[in-house]
Amino acid sequence: MTIRYPRPLSPGDLIGVTAPSAGVPDALRPRLEVAIGHLRSHGFDVRLGRCLGTPGPTSAPAAERAAELTDMLTDPEVRAVVPPWGGVLAMDLLRHLDWDRIAAAEPTWMVGYSDVAMLLTALTVRTGTATLHGQNLMDTPYRVPAPLLPWLDVVTAPAGAVLTQGPSRMHRGEGFDDWVADPTTTSYTLTGSGTWGRLDGEGDVQATGRLLGGCIEVVANLAGTPEGDLAGFVDRHAPEGLLVHLEAAEASALEIGRRLHGLRRAGWFDHANAVLVARTHAPDSPGYSQRDAVADALGDLGVPVLVDVDCGHVPPHLALVNGALATVRWTPGQKALTQTLV
Repeated sequence: MTIRYPRPLSPGDLIGVTAPSAGVPDALRPRLEVAIGHLRSHGFDVRLGRCLGTPGPTSAPAAERAAELTDMLTDPEVRAVVPPWGGVLAMDLLRHLDWDRIAAAEPTWMVGYSDVAMLLTALTVRTGTATLHGQNLMDTPYRVPAPLLPWLDVVTAPAGAVLTQGPSRMHRGEGFDDWVADPTTTSYTLTGSGTWGRLDGEGDVQATGRLLGGCIEVVANLAGTPEGDLAGFVDRHAPEGLLVHLEAAEASALEIGRRLHGLRRAGWFDHANAVLVARTHAPDSPGYSQRDAVADALGDLGVPVLVDVDCGHVPPHLALVNGALATVRWTPGQKALTQTLV
């Protein structure tokens, strides 16, 4: 079976906004309006869902959030679904989503990262639908520095497009922008520097496979579920193998090490041709750093392991299409990732 790619978006298409995890508090509604205005300025219509508030850690009860997400993903008028941001409990949606209905519908782009990454991976593994790991809605107004791509450039690219990205020269240091004080900001404050490195050894890298992955703290919980059956996904959709991308959001290095070891035991790297690990501001543990965690769990995996990749909670973000056939190239003088939307 081939990967199901949503058709490219065009001006006039409808984008749905729902919060399958955390809702948006009143103090940040001005930022949400700025983000929605950004989509409209590009010619898109926007439909707001009912599940956007903050009655608790999530925007609504799980069944309501799942029903709204299912409706948006299966409505032929909605061409993309973009949550405002992540959160903490999107995992509770999985048993409520109508997977048969989603798999039977014309595919719709779903975009985001953080807690939403768990839903993206689940959708790709369970239904064979391409999903986009990149900026979420609240980040969409930011200008993305070349050679990285904003998600709007990906979802509007023609079918069969070949998209090449590379590392940003700079990245954001510690902290976040204050959207309450300034909801209109469109420029990342980039104070850190550095580029992709190779953790597992020396020598040039060229590896090809289907992209799949996301935030370690949430996607690790898919192991052992139908939505985390990577071996089945490879059998159905990815005979070329995988490029697994992972990032640590905020868990300590010891916790990340435990989760990586668990994913390895669950077979998540059995079909990997390379692993891409994002740069992170997550804390080290005494005597055990975030890099130690990756080296401990994956250093002897036998495939290239690249680190400090731009695919996590430290912006700017690569736009990575889960399910897309991609090639990563790494040499001391050249670093690039090319993905094909076909």
